[in-house]
Amino acid sequence: MKELTLTASDWNILSGRLLHGPTEACAILFTRQVERDDGLTRLLTCDMLFPSPEDYARQGHVEAELTPGFVARVTKLARRTDCGLVFVHSHPGTNPPRFSRIDDTGEVQLSAFLAHRHPRCHHAALVISEGGVSARELGKSDTLRVIALGATREVLFDPSVAATAALDVFDRQVRAFGKRGQQALQGLRVGIVGLGGTGSIVLEQLAHLGVRRFLLIDPDTLEISNLNRVVGARPECVGEPKTTVAERLLRAINPQAQVDVIQDDVIRARVARTLANTDLFFGCTDSHGSRAVLQQIAYQYLIPYIDVGTVIAADQSGVTHVAGRAQLLAPGLACLTCGGLLNSDEVRRDMMNEFERAADPYLLGAREPAPAVISINGATTSLAVTMLLAVVAGVPGDARHVLYDAIRPQLRSIRAEPAENCYVCSKNGALAQGDSWPLMARQD
Repeated sequence: MKELTLTASDWNILSGRLLHGPTEACAILFTRQVERDDGLTRLLTCDMLFPSPEDYARQGHVEAELTPGFVARVTKLARRTDCGLVFVHSHPGTNPPRFSRIDDTGEVQLSAFLAHRHPRCHHAALVISEGGVSARELGKSDTLRVIALGATREVLFDPSVAATAALDVFDRQVRAFGKRGQQALQGLRVGIVGLGGTGSIVLEQLAHLGVRRFLLIDPDTLEISNLNRVVGARPECVGEPKTTVAERLLRAINPQAQVDVIQDDVIRARVARTLANTDLFFGCTDSHGSRAVLQQIAYQYLIPYIDVGTVIAADQSGVTHVAGRAQLLAPGLACLTCGGLLNSDEVRRDMMNEFERAADPYLLGAREPAPAVISINGATTSLAVTMLLAVVAGVPGDARHVLYDAIRPQLRSIRAEPAENCYVCSKNGALAQGDSWPLMARQD
């Protein structure tokens, strides 16, 4: 199975350019190829090109053919940048589009040309109309799923048979956001990084919602001080890996769940790269270094990331601040760097090993454990999981960065603008680069 992902912005530009006019029109998408461990090949759209009028050999109401010279130029560019090609064209009308016999004939010739001139990458074809989208491997009958990713994860085309199992268990949810929303949840593979006070609650809620496939990452073992807030933890669990406690909780809710666990730190590149095998992931960590790595994965591999954090501040007079934050990181939305939420010194510290920290004269002392209370964790994670429902299941709600002030009390939505040349979230940075860019993570 293969999957083509575009940013929502690129999809809006593509459909806007191709669907307004009396004739068929074409575009070229350049893609980075990412192979998932479950056999899914993802094609990440990193750039696109629209032919000029002289680049068409023929163009009319029922056909659009590009010149051999134009095809040769874009193939040369794709080879130089090690990108795959997706040939896009439009069909007039409001019916769901289907590839025509003319399309079939043209693709056979085009596929043979690319097999000779650019065999390293996968190539595809996409046809769009006012009625929808269809996609397939170039010159073949094998279809592709198509996803537009931004503030929502919109599945534009999915040829696979929708999952219908056990919808009766989720009857009350189906009444809220419909069968399609429930099936979207059940089809996800979700990563959770950090399985402590917030991550364990995220896991519990997702399991009850019907998510069935998980990747769980945490390097730590359960300590006595974790028992007051880690869901599923019991006194006899002290000393066990947090991943073991989390998997036991998941199995108790859904014995048929598919779960992979990694007891290691996500700041290591080999661990972080496994998140490329997910459809969406939550970050429930308390370090700047891990957040820096997670946001790069999100934008570089076009995978939505919901960051969750809580803060309780106290002095000698008592509690002064109680706050929580849930934020979606996805194309078109500002990353943590753009929002000024990462401390570069803390990122540097987190990337060091113990020996390097001890030898660095600019790092003084050890971190003090932060206050944590399960009710604050629960309130914040519930906001984050509800945000997931808005992103993938069609639940109404526009907020993608929510701040919770438990003292006032106050809940407000904010939005930071992404920087034009951000090295993380812009097209001049890591966005949609896939495996072609190294991860800024520890390589040990």
